[in-house]
Amino acid sequence: MELKETCLDSSLMYEGNFIQVSKDRVSLPDGAVTSREYIKHPGAVAMLALLDNGNLVMERQYRYPPRREFIELPAGKIDHGEDILITAQRELLEETGYVAKEWIHLTTAWPCIGYADERMEYFLARGLSHQGSKLDDGEFLEVFELPLSEALEWIRLGKINDSKTLVGLFWLEKYLKGWK
Repeated sequence: MELKETCLDSSLMYEGNFIQVSKDRVSLPDGAVTSREYIKHPGAVAMLALLDNGNLVMERQYRYPPRREFIELPAGKIDHGEDILITAQRELLEETGYVAKEWIHLTTAWPCIGYADERMEYFLARGLSHQGSKLDDGEFLEVFELPLSEALEWIRLGKINDSKTLVGLFWLEKYLKGWK
């Protein structure tokens, strides 16, 4: 069975600093025509920064759309044309002040497939040394250490509920147990 939808025409509804909202007219597999509204996003990286003591480098940050604080993995937007590893290295340093000697790409996830083309690239960063953070203008966050076992318990308790962080922590747990 053919499932692909074919774009007939596309309209840019909104263009922001890094996202665009489009509305496309599409032909469905049965020949019917409908519309699809979606967000175009440059993609992002999330880092599972593992310290030599076994703790993770985590962040507490206020997120405006849901209007609350979240416990998250360090993460950031991929700049146009930027290599994802370079993005991960840049964002880890900017947000946490750490650089890593070892980088392992764990997976790619698509967090919002119903309304956005955003992809999230996950990296494990090890061999960390602290160089000093360089937060972007207007960026405010608290960096702290958290053992993986405690982070997993915080998921169970609902203290960690950001989807990129949930995916990353579960992947890290499996990776450290030999799932590669």
